[in-house]
Amino acid sequence: MRTLIKMSLAAFAISSATAALSGTASAQMAYPDKCKSEMPMSGDMAMQGHNMAMADMTDYQKESMDGMKAMNMNMMQGMMKKDADVSFACGMIAHHMGAISMAQVELKHGDNDETKAKAQKIIDDQTKEIKELTAWVEKEAK
Repeated sequence: MRTLIKMSLAAFAISSATAALSGTASAQMAYPDKCKSEMPMSGDMAMQGHNMAMADMTDYQKESMDGMKAMNMNMMQGMMKKDADVSFACGMIAHHMGAISMAQVELKHGDNDETKAKAQKIIDDQTKEIKELTAWVEKEAK
């Protein structure tokens, strides 16, 4: 019964993480299937360290937290790969997706031209790297 509950929590965490990315540039770049782990992840494990009271957060903090949750779930899945090179590439894809998510929050809520320009540069650079790493994973991962 505990295993069933943990698997249900993991499925919920994955769907929540995916939903957090919808409507963003990150959503246009789906986390590669070859990076996903065959091993079910506990929802508790995926959300460690993210138990702040959401009611006390600003909109930009909530959006940032949603992006971090999605990034953490994907990074953990990628790091479970048996091949060190694939694990690295998958972890970096997730990490870059998290950076894009953070940058999008800055563009939406920030008011400083310098930080907004940096956020746009991050989106442009990380999008390119995600495409390159994803192409490598699709070609090299078994």
